[in-house]
Amino acid sequence: MTDYTPPLREIRFALDTLAGLPEIAALPGYEEATPDLTESILEEAARIASGVLAPLNRAGDLDGAKLTGEGVRTTPGWREAWATLIEGGWNALPYPAEFGGMALPGVLNLAVQEMWQTANMAFALCPMLTQGAANAIALYGSDDQKARFLPRMVTGEWTGTMNLTEPLAGSDLAAVRTRAVPEGGAYRITGQKIFITYGDHDLTENIVHLVLARLPDAPAGVKGISLFIVPKVLPDGAPNDVSCVSLEHKLGIHGSPTAVLAFGEKGGALGELVGEPNRGLEYMFSMMNHARLNVGLQGLAIAERSYQQARAYARGRQQGRPVGWQGGPVGIVEHADVRRMLMSMKARIEAMRGLLYRVAADSDVAHRHPDPATRAEAQRRVDLLTPVAKGWCTETGIEIASLGVQVHGGMGYIEETGAAQHWRDARITTIYEGTTAIQANALVGRGVLRDEGAAAGALIAEIAAEGRALAGGPLAAEGAALAEAADTAARAVVALLAASEEEPRRAFAAAVPFLTMLGTLAGAQMLLRAAAAALAETGRGDADPWWSARVGLARFYAAHVLPRVGAELAATREGAGAVFAFDEELL
Repeated sequence: MTDYTPPLREIRFALDTLAGLPEIAALPGYEEATPDLTESILEEAARIASGVLAPLNRAGDLDGAKLTGEGVRTTPGWREAWATLIEGGWNALPYPAEFGGMALPGVLNLAVQEMWQTANMAFALCPMLTQGAANAIALYGSDDQKARFLPRMVTGEWTGTMNLTEPLAGSDLAAVRTRAVPEGGAYRITGQKIFITYGDHDLTENIVHLVLARLPDAPAGVKGISLFIVPKVLPDGAPNDVSCVSLEHKLGIHGSPTAVLAFGEKGGALGELVGEPNRGLEYMFSMMNHARLNVGLQGLAIAERSYQQARAYARGRQQGRPVGWQGGPVGIVEHADVRRMLMSMKARIEAMRGLLYRVAADSDVAHRHPDPATRAEAQRRVDLLTPVAKGWCTETGIEIASLGVQVHGGMGYIEETGAAQHWRDARITTIYEGTTAIQANALVGRGVLRDEGAAAGALIAEIAAEGRALAGGPLAAEGAALAEAADTAARAVVALLAASEEEPRRAFAAAVPFLTMLGTLAGAQMLLRAAAAALAETGRGDADPWWSARVGLARFYAAHVLPRVGAELAATREGAGAVFAFDEELL
């Protein structure tokens, strides 16, 4: 497995040019995000990613987390790596100073998380979920709960989890059966939760579990779910009635302990209610939305790691001679199809980065902009694009990791090269925090049907206008292709609305093709913006070939990736009915 080199120039370009970090840093509350501090944070995060986390990635795959008689043992080196994050205060980047945070923009935190996820996805899941749990307590916890839990979660002294899934309640949370019975000023929690990432470990002395459970008088369905804080260790230092029954044996991310947790085997775990009764699912969604954007980031991260390894292999591996090659031995990088695969990987990585950073920046605007109308508009964009960022980026990440194996040829299928680990690690990303279908259903249901296509139509119109604005310039052909693809997406929105009127199930049968279409389109928008900025730099006399590469990536994407929008139109408009062409007994 090759080393990881954080692509700092690409990250800084995406932050400043595509996400507008300078404008974000000018918002109230983000004044600390100066250019010098930002540069220092990125450089130090890159050093930790490449020097501390990346060397542990292979070790985590080969010697993953294990359940012992004394609890869960993480991979050797994990505890020291976690101590590095605590010492540097890295978990504190996005939190307010009152809880020990640095009050920096979320988009900057996302850039740091990208490097850590790329370096070691199995390890980086722990800080990612801890931040999500802290967000939920910060939003909905009482002042007392914030004072007791947030400072140590912000520092990383304690970690956090979210406990939703049960053996009989997967995506259908209405089936949650875990119980919470009042006892004095607390609650006794009994039940079992599965697939709990970092549900038990030896990195910290305490773990703050956020648990969905039902009160005795709760109404049926999702309206009867409440949220509880259930710490592993009680305030008096005694262990709570929470035990790790087993660890899942997984296809990938072996270093990440995925636990089956039993609450209340000795009478009931002590927990405390967060917010109001029966609003737990609403509260948990704040954590889930944070996780969904960050899982989308994992799609980008694993794609970047796979690409770097495939590129290094292609440069060093000599095999055959390309057609027309007149020189001596040459790396397979000069073979046409290997070059096509590497270009496809790199172009889509840049597209994903632009999209993900844009959503994170919009979230910062939604939280900090002084104008209520601007905040509301930014939040509508976040709501629309979060399922796209999660669904499209993870599906693309798996495809790119698979291409990474392909570039290696037969050696890619051999575990020792490390290429296969990237694909195995990536495979979970389209499943957890809501499958691609769940993301697509949210996009169609809440992002198209609920407002009759208004939010989606506004985004598509914006993209079309940007494409047409490039007419007459060096990117005219690519701009025309972008505008045409946007017009195609607009027709898909009309088709979805019509299908829903005719038979709602048909609209949702086309949901994943539509999500793929919108992700592909939004990615093209980011690459064309990058190319236009690059041309502006070269026009000012900067002859650095890095700028010309931005233009080349946009042109490749327009020729090789953007045509997928047209293909998905047929699946969205005519193909939905074919899904139900015959009875399920004949499947």
